[in-house]
Amino acid sequence: MRKRTHAGLRSWCERAAKLPSGASAGVHGTGRQQARTAGQASSGALDRLHEALKCALVVVAFATAYPHTTLAQAASESPPAIVEEGATVKSEGIVAFVEGPAWHPSGNVYFTDIANNRIMRRDPAGVMQVFRTPAGRANGLLFDQEGRLLACEGADEGGNRRVTRTEPDGTITVLVDRFEGRRLNSPNDLTIDAQGRIYFTDPRYGPRDDLEQLDAEGEPIEGVYRIDPDGTIERIVEHEVQRPNGIAVSPDGGHLFVVDNNNSRVDGNRKIWRFELSPEGRVVPGSRYEVHDFGQGRGGDGMALDVEGRLYVTAGFNVPNLPLENTDNPAGVYVFTPEGEQVAMIRVLEDMVTNCTFGGPDLKTLFITAGHKLWSIPVATPGHLVWPPAE
Repeated sequence: MRKRTHAGLRSWCERAAKLPSGASAGVHGTGRQQARTAGQASSGALDRLHEALKCALVVVAFATAYPHTTLAQAASESPPAIVEEGATVKSEGIVAFVEGPAWHPSGNVYFTDIANNRIMRRDPAGVMQVFRTPAGRANGLLFDQEGRLLACEGADEGGNRRVTRTEPDGTITVLVDRFEGRRLNSPNDLTIDAQGRIYFTDPRYGPRDDLEQLDAEGEPIEGVYRIDPDGTIERIVEHEVQRPNGIAVSPDGGHLFVVDNNNSRVDGNRKIWRFELSPEGRVVPGSRYEVHDFGQGRGGDGMALDVEGRLYVTAGFNVPNLPLENTDNPAGVYVFTPEGEQVAMIRVLEDMVTNCTFGGPDLKTLFITAGHKLWSIPVATPGHLVWPPAE
């Protein structure tokens, strides 16, 4: 495994130095490539130099942060019970800043490119296509039981601050953009239960001067909401979390997991919470349970569950973001039991590991968004998705 990992990194560096202008390893038709005109072909040498320097910086940053850790160890620290023996993460495509992967049984992987305000689609041949642009600053994505794409659309310039559904004919249905007459903060991520109820988080990262979801004292509410199949909307979590991000419902529907990542304060929460859910989809009062605390490192972002109920949480930094976040938690996917025992960690040599989902015909491929790449790694246990089910 060590030889393969070093060879893989060396191969990437060699390819980076040889790429023609506008090309990216393993990717076809990216936004960067499409944006260049024939008149810019002379910039090829600079592009190749830029790619080679990026490779060098990854190696230098890694060696600085982990002087006693080999690159092979960094690729995966997971036991065979979680990741297939000998497997390492591989790049499935390069875009810009990626988030919210969602698997479709056609073999397509959908994910968001927040920086360029678009939803991307990687087809089974590895070709990148733009599925929707502008995308309202879409973040988390998910398919419902009828195979329709749900999207959390965020804030910032061009953001719609809403949750939408793309119908089979391509039209966009707005599921929610207001609660009690006031605009949502910035819908971030979502999940769905067996009854078709959608749960989504509504934090605000960045400017906060236009927040409308406030409590009686005027304090912002960064909450969690439920959308019922009949369109009823209910806020089920208010101040029990500081800044909700990733979200998932347990396979039996009895628990709601919420990532709480307040990274704008040194003392902000970097935790994973578990709440009991009533049959009606409400949080049981007093049921909050701390699954994990990431301490002073970069806390969790998105997450996915496998059929055993284990949590796969994206988190960590390889290079610190001081003074707010250190490197106590290296970048990767952390695997926990529902009770909080860490059973594995899948390292990713890219900072800003943002989200993950299961895919493949047997749902035994973990797709990971990190930095400007979509990654994948085979795993031993199928993922839990309401749709599509594993074959």
